[in-house]
Amino acid sequence: MTANRGASRRSLTSDLARVDAHTVAPEEYEDLPELTDEMLVPASVNKGGRPVSANPRQLISLRLPADVIALWKATGPGWQTRMAERLSKVG
Repeated sequence: MTANRGASRRSLTSDLARVDAHTVAPEEYEDLPELTDEMLVPASVNKGGRPVSANPRQLISLRLPADVIALWKATGPGWQTRMAERLSKVG
């Protein structure tokens, strides 16, 4: 029965040492098409990550009573954002 088997480690199932040791021979380049300007026209560079915020958040350390944190967490996901909005209203 497979239910009792532990999770096995995944393997790449490739010989990376052989791949790393391979050097490209000149005749291997004959199979590649020549790169043209028309091929590069639709190309674009996409930078990953989030857009830069106009008002970036700043990390601080704040000690609050456990019951206060529990009350905010009980309001559900997004509690930290709601807390920050409430604090910005009193400031």
